[in-house]
Amino acid sequence: MEVSGTLLGFDGNYYRVDTQYGELTVDGSGVLCDGPGCPSLTPYVAEVSISGSRNIGDLLMPALVEGFATQSGMKAERVKIDETHFEYVLSLAATDTPVGRFQFRVTNTDEGFADLLAGEADLVMAVREIRKRELALAAEVGLGQLDDVNRSHVLALDALTAIVSPKNPVSAVSVLDLARILGGEIDNWRDFGGPDAPISIHMHDDNAGIAQAIEDRIMREAGYSLVEGVTRHTSSMGLAQAVTQDQWSIGVVSYSDIGSSKPLALTGPCGFELRANRLTIKTEDYPLTAPLFLYIPARRLPKLARDFLSYTRSASAQIIERRAGFVDQAPEEIDLNAQGDRFANAIRLLEAEEDLAALKQMVEKLAPSQRLSTSFRFEAGSTRLDAQSRSNVQHLAHAIKAGVYDGRQLMFVGFSDGEGPADGNLRISQQRAQIVKNAIEAAVSAADLPKVLMSTASFGEALPMACDDTSWGRQVNRRVEVWVQ
Repeated sequence: MEVSGTLLGFDGNYYRVDTQYGELTVDGSGVLCDGPGCPSLTPYVAEVSISGSRNIGDLLMPALVEGFATQSGMKAERVKIDETHFEYVLSLAATDTPVGRFQFRVTNTDEGFADLLAGEADLVMAVREIRKRELALAAEVGLGQLDDVNRSHVLALDALTAIVSPKNPVSAVSVLDLARILGGEIDNWRDFGGPDAPISIHMHDDNAGIAQAIEDRIMREAGYSLVEGVTRHTSSMGLAQAVTQDQWSIGVVSYSDIGSSKPLALTGPCGFELRANRLTIKTEDYPLTAPLFLYIPARRLPKLARDFLSYTRSASAQIIERRAGFVDQAPEEIDLNAQGDRFANAIRLLEAEEDLAALKQMVEKLAPSQRLSTSFRFEAGSTRLDAQSRSNVQHLAHAIKAGVYDGRQLMFVGFSDGEGPADGNLRISQQRAQIVKNAIEAAVSAADLPKVLMSTASFGEALPMACDDTSWGRQVNRRVEVWVQ
């Protein structure tokens, strides 16, 4: 049989060919390839093109490639091409034989998706979730459903953090008031108990992924648009430095890029304060947690690329993520005694005697256990897990398969926001706990399930994390926690 067309790629085992019948994947064994585009089969060098966010591409991805090479018995040589392009040549340490080439184009999330759609990238580095239009375009050109769990890979965790100068006396702001500042409705620090001084706003360039995340997560949710006349910056470091030096300014940066500026806590009228730190980001208790993504098209990648993606979920990769200033996804166990603020806040909001009885029942149930930092939340108005939680399913399933929880008990505990009747909230929180338990069981092989005892519990609105007055607070409160004994 003869197949003619444009050679799209070769991964060492399979050819991808664009033919009159569409894109075909052809087993390379026994194939004779004729034409100027045919690859050299001996020796084969895998090539992977990676494009997108500078926040990820400047430090995190290079560190992961170097760690992967070291663990795999290879050496990685970085070659700079120009200001936005570089590559890593991976060679066998023993023979110096090249086996792979990771080619990077580091710009922004928009450019990464554009390169993927144009067939010029194999992986996209993104600091925001893929948007609906990008999803539709990717599906149209045969790249698959990019928000599926196998197409959307969370590399590490970060957070959108409001920052001010260390000289600014203001220490907290609500998410809604932050949107009102960025939208120009509030323009003076006296509205927050500060001095009579105008607020100056510093932001990233509007095509940067973090600027788009602010638009998606903060502004659009509150019904505001960014005010005109803000000071724009091309880098997070430059933005943070400018805010540090301008006493009456405000900006929003990644948690990893705070630098010497002062981060503001997120607050609300009920008095809760949530600060961005490693644990609140990892548990997604901080309302503006922002995963860092690799988006992977529905096509066969070279084995070297598949091995690299598997490596990014390993324990050694989690260490590299922490050293790079980001928050890793490795589950941690948190003692009940280390959660005093959560229970103190719950007690402050008690309104009736039955509320106290419910809280007492919850403490008695959870006291013998420890909370895992792995939590689960859902997309707004949906029973579908959000992007970070879909990744958490894979991480927890991987730990169960590895025997981390053999002989132990995992309890999935559902909570709700405070809107609606208490009975209904209790029922909904139980349904959510069961959904998460089912997802974990589906991701773990049947052979591993008998080694871990899994159960569910629910306590409705008994343990709020944030004020229920905004959609951000309610989203944080609707969650499923994992407790281990």
